[in-house]
Order: sequence, then C-alpha cells, then structure tokens
Amino acid sequence: MSTQAQAKGGDTQIKAGLIWFNGRMVPQEEAKVSVLSHALHYGTSVFEGIRAYETPKGPAIFRLQEHVDRFFNSAKVLRMELPFSKEEVAEAIKEVVRQNGYKSCYIRPLAWMGARTLGVNPLPNNPAEVMVAAWEWGAYLGEEAVRKGARLVTSSWARFPANVLPGKAKVGGNYVNSALAKMEAVSAGADEALLLDEEGYVAEGSGENVFFVRGGVVYAIEHSVNLEGITRDSVIRIAKDLGYEVQVVRATRDQLYMADEMFITGTAAEVTPVAMLDWRPIGKGVAGEVTLRIRQAYLEAVTGRRPEYEHWLTYV
Repeated sequence: MSTQAQAKGGDTQIKAGLIWFNGRMVPQEEAKVSVLSHALHYGTSVFEGIRAYETPKGPAIFRLQEHVDRFFNSAKVLRMELPFSKEEVAEAIKEVVRQNGYKSCYIRPLAWMGARTLGVNPLPNNPAEVMVAAWEWGAYLGEEAVRKGARLVTSSWARFPANVLPGKAKVGGNYVNSALAKMEAVSAGADEALLLDEEGYVAEGSGENVFFVRGGVVYAIEHSVNLEGITRDSVIRIAKDLGYEVQVVRATRDQLYMADEMFITGTAAEVTPVAMLDWRPIGKGVAGEVTLRIRQAYLEAVTGRRPEYEHWLTYV
C-alpha cells in the first residue's frame, strides 16, 4: 500500500502509487506531462479534492457524484472538453482506490490543457488530458489544530471578484491567490489564512469555507465569490438535523472576533475548529462545543456510522 511521509514543517511528500492517467493505470513515476503543457504555463487546469473513508462495509467515497459533477462544471466554465464521460471518471476514481488498496485516502482528479500549441488561447488545438491520483492523508492542518483549534490570520491578499476569475469553478490558476495567502499566513506563524472579498466582507480560507456560532445559531458565510463547497453543504444539513438554526450571511471579520465559536470546512480540512483569528481568541480560545458536536456527526456520516447519510457514500 502506498503511504505518505510527513516532511519537516508538516508538509507532505506524496506517494500516490498507481495513477489513472488518460485511461490507463500507471505507476506514479510513469505519469509524465510535457513541460510545454498549456496548463503549466497559464493555469488552464481544473481539479477536485475528494475523500474516501474506511467504513464497516469497506472503503467509501464521500459524495462522489457531486464532486464529479463539479469537476465537469469547472471544465465547462474553462471551455475544456473532457475526453471521458462522467461515468468513466467516476469509475476511474473508484478504481484508483481499489488498485492501491486504500482503506481511506484523499483523491485528486485533474484535467489540463495539453501541449500542442503555446499561445494564450488554448482552443482549439490543445486537447484536455485527465488523471486521477490518491494518497493517504490525515488532518489537513495537523492534529494539533484539530485538538486545540486552528490559528487564522486575515490575509493582505483579497479573494478575487467574480468578474476577474471564475470562483465557482475549481480552476488551477485561481489557486495562486490561495497560495499567496497561505504562504503569508504560515510565515506569520498561523495555520491558515482568512481572505476577504473586494468589499471587505469575509470570503473564505485559502481552501475552506467559513462558519461561526453566536448565541447558539450557526452562521454560514454566503457563497458570494467563493467556491460552492460540498463539505459546506453537508455541514449545513447535518447542523440542521442536529437541531441548530442555520443562517447564511455576509459577515465582516470583526463579527468573527465576537463569535462564540468559529470553524472551517472543506474536503481536506473536514470540520476544523478555529481558536484564534488575527491573534484574538474566538470565544474561549479553544474548540467550541457546537463545533465539536457538528464535527463528530460529520465524521460519523463519512465513515458510515450514520444511516441517514449513507446515500452520500459510494462503496468501492
């Protein structure tokens, strides 16, 4: 079984084993891309982040169809015609988990513009290529952030407006914005960045949606310029099922300072409590009770221990 080694600073050295590469399974070392690929020069790629979890019935992929749908919608926004159907990509995702013998893993489908021409316009000469890789991955921000709550700082980099880049599409080039914010946050001694939109309202983390809790009410930051989060949608449903009132709102960062609790969500981050924002403690400065209850229910859902959410699972 392929494993992932932890490197200094909490980064990871990815060992992905067998990769589905343009329709066939190949070892990671043979999954090679031309250095003249359009995507490498101009960011013309789309991707997804998906997780498979160990369950009593075997490995199960969480909300596979929703992720595949978003993958194809992202490609549509970029005018990228994928050479495989949704059914073929979904089967490839399952096959990568099977062939590598994973019980649980993080899965990365990626499509990119190829290497026939290198003008800014990729059409019509650069056909799309597709791969699916997977590797074992634990807590995205580290176990300590999950136990004690993550530390966030507001980035000097704003989230781009909708008329600049397509934020509803998971396009590779969009994530330069995220990378700049994340590097800045880590350099400042924090775990993650909080990005504001061009009007100064809270947008999202570098790769997560944002929630806060005040007076027992769970507030989800509206999508606005943000990616439509599949984990966010799952958490809203779970919170409502647990009996919490959920409101979707715009918020300023000082509203977050005043919150009783705060947490971030995403496929990689799952449900991660936030203990501090801009060096101000959120609530008591530890993971909050509501957050931990929602997190527990979410983890039970993805691991097949909540029958009411089993329709979200695709067994491999």
